[in-house]
Amino acid sequence: QVTIVESGGGLVQPGGSLTLSCAASEGTFSAYAMGWFRQAPGKEREIVAGISWRSSRTYYAESVKGRFTISRDNAKNTVTLQMSNLRPEDTAVYYCAASRGLQTKPAEYDYWGQGTQVTVSS
Repeated sequence: QVTIVESGGGLVQPGGSLTLSCAASEGTFSAYAMGWFRQAPGKEREIVAGISWRSSRTYYAESVKGRFTISRDNAKNTVTLQMSNLRPEDTAVYYCAASRGLQTKPAEYDYWGQGTQVTVSS
């Protein structure tokens, strides 16, 4: 069982930056690939970025490539999503999730946090 808690969401102006953090409670955290997803009102949940358990592989959605960076610290059981050049279309609830392998579909992730709201607006 992995308990996940996200933090760092908030209101930011277009073009601004925000860093989301994800803390996991379980000591086996390092065995899981981690992903950041987002869900906007009326839309399906979609992957934003993912990282393998050793950080050897990462995945980014086309819409965030070059703007978002995912990283992890297995010693601290944390995953970070650095977001820059934010756009209004990035507005969504952002979720951190854990999976046995680096996957891109929400159904392939076993554990989820409660989410944190990111709003990009002037």
